[in-house]
Amino acid sequence: MSPDQLPQATPAAPLGRARTSAKRGRPGYDRETLLRVCVEVFNHRGYEATSMGVLAEELGISKSAIYHHVKSKEEILDAALSHSLTELEGVVADAEALKAPAVVELETIIRESINVLTRSLPHVTLLLRLRGNSEVETAALFRRREITRRIAALIAQAQTDGDLRSDIDARTASRLAMGMVNSIVDWYRPERAESSAPVTDTVVNLLMGGLRTTFR
Repeated sequence: MSPDQLPQATPAAPLGRARTSAKRGRPGYDRETLLRVCVEVFNHRGYEATSMGVLAEELGISKSAIYHHVKSKEEILDAALSHSLTELEGVVADAEALKAPAVVELETIIRESINVLTRSLPHVTLLLRLRGNSEVETAALFRRREITRRIAALIAQAQTDGDLRSDIDARTASRLAMGMVNSIVDWYRPERAESSAPVTDTVVNLLMGGLRTTFR
């Protein structure tokens, strides 16, 4: 996904509920649950503005209880970003393994990327708000760029194959395509949706309908 398409997500819901599952001064959380709540806090307050003290307050535990699971705030960020990036990179790898025409691989990546976003919305939201202010963030942005480059290459190949329009620039099209996908974090709320399938189908149909040759 391109760093040129970085939608600003709406703030997460209030996090008071995070405190209900832990008692102050005790670990209270397994590592996975602790990371999930920390991601919500980062999205709500902003990563830079969130200290370990703030995390402890939101979690309802002591800072030492957090250090029981992680060494630093940066480790939390790194783990959270790897969560979504690993899923997205897996989508690309699985699509490539199909050995299908470029247009099929492209549509598969778009469709499954949307499914990752709606399934792991807080983690992807955090990923999309990066600005490259640390080594962890820079490394994550690089991995996102690699996904966007793959999409651009697939668009270019599908154009050569005659499956996609040739009057558009592949690199620009890849950024616009992923920009549309990324924008879902601005308005999609799982609790208000019966299923992500209508969202997925709508975005895929809009994107692929605009990219395909007119006779398809």
